[in-house]
Amino acid sequence: MARARLLIAVVIVLLIGAGVWYWLTRGRESTDDAQIDSHVTQVSARVAGTLVKVAVDDNQTVDAGAMLVELDPRDYQVAVDRARAELADAEAAAQAAQTNVPITSTTASSNILTARGGVAQAQSGIVAAEHEVAAARARLTAAQAKLREAEANATKATRDVERLRGLLAKDEVSQQQFDAAVAAADAQRAAADSSGSQVAEAEAGVPAAQSKLMQARAAEQQAHAELQSAQTAPQQVLATKARASAAEAHVQQARANLAQAELNLQYATVKAPIRGVVSRKGINAGQVVQAGQPLLAIVDVDHVWVTANFKETQLRNMRAGQNATVDVDAYGGREYKGRVDSIAGATGARFSLLPPENATGNFVKVVQRVPVKIALDPGQDPEHLLRPGMSVTPTVFTR
Repeated sequence: MARARLLIAVVIVLLIGAGVWYWLTRGRESTDDAQIDSHVTQVSARVAGTLVKVAVDDNQTVDAGAMLVELDPRDYQVAVDRARAELADAEAAAQAAQTNVPITSTTASSNILTARGGVAQAQSGIVAAEHEVAAARARLTAAQAKLREAEANATKATRDVERLRGLLAKDEVSQQQFDAAVAAADAQRAAADSSGSQVAEAEAGVPAAQSKLMQARAAEQQAHAELQSAQTAPQQVLATKARASAAEAHVQQARANLAQAELNLQYATVKAPIRGVVSRKGINAGQVVQAGQPLLAIVDVDHVWVTANFKETQLRNMRAGQNATVDVDAYGGREYKGRVDSIAGATGARFSLLPPENATGNFVKVVQRVPVKIALDPGQDPEHLLRPGMSVTPTVFTR
């Protein structure tokens, strides 16, 4: 009888305990598959070089913008100086090319006017030469007519002398008349000789005038050629402007090269991108590093959160914004307050190399876990005691 009463009492106590446990745990979801997470920034070298200075140690707290390591900057300083010199040369060439544009435009317009004036002058020279040829031929014709007249007169005078000579022998004419006829014949022969000289001179003047006419026509052809060449002025101006544009583009390229060289010089000093704790430092002064080579990591301890892997059966009533508490194993169950920030879009196993086939109806079905991000309330960790990877036990209040 006493045993039955004791058994009944034990059952009642268990039922009361179960009821109290259910009452206390109702509306709560907890898991021990959780840890502290944070941003871990891998710091790499953006340029290659030799490390001349390492300014930090492992587990050292650094501020954003603090110098971490310094590479030998001499090669990059030389590159900057060379880029500056190339930029100065390109700017000078561009300025000269820009100056040539108005000069070419003015010169081209002047050449057109000059060439047109040369054509007009050559055409005037042709007209004058043609007139001179006509005049030379007219003088030749007149000289030839005068020569024929003089020769006729000389012939008549000679015949008169011969006729008077016979009459003089018969004393039919006086000696004075005969001498006058002889003198007249000599004068006519002299006039004929003079007319012959004038004909020769006129004949020589015709080829000279024709030569001048040919020279005038050649000058006209040359003037036309110069005019055609001068009329290419728009193309010459366009070519000059194109060279000026190319020179300006070269200036832009030189500026870009200078900017890149200055960036490379800045990259020789590696600075902290965020505030945090230095970790995984595997470098020393004198070491040669390549661009993209990891140097160290910086852990952001100012912004930490909890990644809790709840079972899929625990997510029925879990929503973003619900309150939560976090017990940290490292600090003897010290409790932190927070809230549910978000629920992952897939289970953790879904991102594995070989995702499991866990459809309903399978003979073996494993309960999956879904990562839930729990953000801590502000001011919960002023001493920055929470470090990524620490094991915690979060509890979410779903009601």
